Amino acid sequence: MSPFSPETWPFSLDLLPAEACLVGGSVRDQLLQRQASYLDLDFVLPSAAVASASAIARACGAGFVVLDDARQIARVVFDHMTVDFAQQQGESIEADLHRRDFTVNAIAYSPHRQTLIDPLGGKSDLSARTIRMVSAENLADDPLRLLRAYRQAAQLNFTLEPITQSVIASLAPSLQTVSAERIRSELDALLSVGNASTPQLTAVLQQQLLRSYLPQFTAASLGQLSAMEATFAQLENSWPEYAQRLKCWVKPVPAGFYRSWYKAAKLSCLLGCDSAAASDQLNALKYSRQESQVVLTLLKTQPHIERLCIGKLTRSQQFFLFKDAGRAFPAVAFLALAQGAEVVLVKQLVAQYLDADDRVAHAQPLVTGTMLMKQLKLKPGPRMGKLLSAIEQAQAAGTIKTQSDAIAFAQSLTV
Repeated sequence: MSPFSPETWPFSLDLLPAEACLVGGSVRDQLLQRQASYLDLDFVLPSAAVASASAIARACGAGFVVLDDARQIARVVFDHMTVDFAQQQGESIEADLHRRDFTVNAIAYSPHRQTLIDPLGGKSDLSARTIRMVSAENLADDPLRLLRAYRQAAQLNFTLEPITQSVIASLAPSLQTVSAERIRSELDALLSVGNASTPQLTAVLQQQLLRSYLPQFTAASLGQLSAMEATFAQLENSWPEYAQRLKCWVKPVPAGFYRSWYKAAKLSCLLGCDSAAASDQLNALKYSRQESQVVLTLLKTQPHIERLCIGKLTRSQQFFLFKDAGRAFPAVAFLALAQGAEVVLVKQLVAQYLDADDRVAHAQPLVTGTMLMKQLKLKPGPRMGKLLSAIEQAQAAGTIKTQSDAIAFAQSLTV
C-alpha cells in the first residue's frame, strides 16, 4: 500500500470528498521514500469528518471509533491500515497546515487532484534533512512537540534548525504541563531508534527537557547509550539473529507501541543505580508493571554483568545470573556486550538460555520448605530459610542435582 496510490487502499477514493487532503507523517515519509509495514493515514476534511469516516467504515466493514467528538476526529481501522479523519482547522487547508508543528509535517497531498500543497517550504527542509518549526506559538500550544522534534530528528536522521532549537530551550519548562503518558510515548520512540538517538538525547539533556522525570540522566548516561548503539550496529552485521531478538519483547507488541529488550536496556541507563529511585521514576512515567520489572531486573543484574566483563563465570555464578535475569536475559546479555564482555562468553550463555533443557539456565528449585518439613519432620522458622539457601548454593555449584540429593543434603545439615 502507498499513501499516494489510492488504488492500493482498502477503500475507494470515491468515498472521499473532493476537498479531502492527506497530511502529516505519511506524506512526509512518502516524499522521503520511507516505507512502513503498517500504513497510518491522516486526512483533513473541510466538513463532516466524523460522518465521512463513519460512512467509509460502514461501506468497507471496517472498525470505527470517534477519537474527539468536539474537534471532529475519528478513526477507521482496517487489517493493515489505520485511517484518521480530522476536521480542517481554519478556512483553508493552507491555514490548517500553518497550525502544525514542523514544516516537514505541514505538507498536504490532494489524492483527487494528485497535487502537493506546501505553503511552508516543507519539501525544501526534507531535502536539507532539517526539522524546522512552523512557529514558536505552535510549539507552545502543545509542549510535547519540544520532545517530538528530537524524536523525529532521530527517526529521520535529520538535524534541528538552530532557531528551532533555541525556541525549544526557552519553552523547556512548559513540558512539565504535559501528561506523563504522552512524554513516555515520545521517550520510548526516541530510545527505540536503532543507532541515531544519542545525538538527539544529548540535546534533550542539555536543554533539560526530561529533568523532572529523569534526574539521574547525565552525561555518563550518554556514554552508555553511545556504547549500546555501537554494539547494536555491530550485532546487526555480525549476529543479526540476536539483533532481531533484541527488537522483540515478552509478548507480541501492537502497532504504535515501543517495547523491546533493546529499548529496555537503553532506558535502564537513564535511571541511575538506585533501584528504589528508579522504581519511582518508572512509576512517574506510567510504565506498566511488566516493563518496570524488566528495567529494574537489568539494574539488579549489573554486578553479574561486571563479573562477566572480567572473564568466564563459574557454574555457580552462571546459575545466579540466569536466576536474577529471568526472562530479561536477552537484554542482560546485550548490556554485557555493550560494557565490554567477550562475545564468545556471551554467545555461550545465550546458547544455554536458548536450550530449554539446560539445568543451569533454566534451573528449578529441587525442594520446597513444605517438602523439607514433611520429610525431615522440621518446624517452620529461620532455620528453614537457611536450609533452602544452602540447598540452592549446592545446586548452583552442581554438587546436588536431584530432589533426593537435596533432601539427603539437608538431612546432613540437620544432624
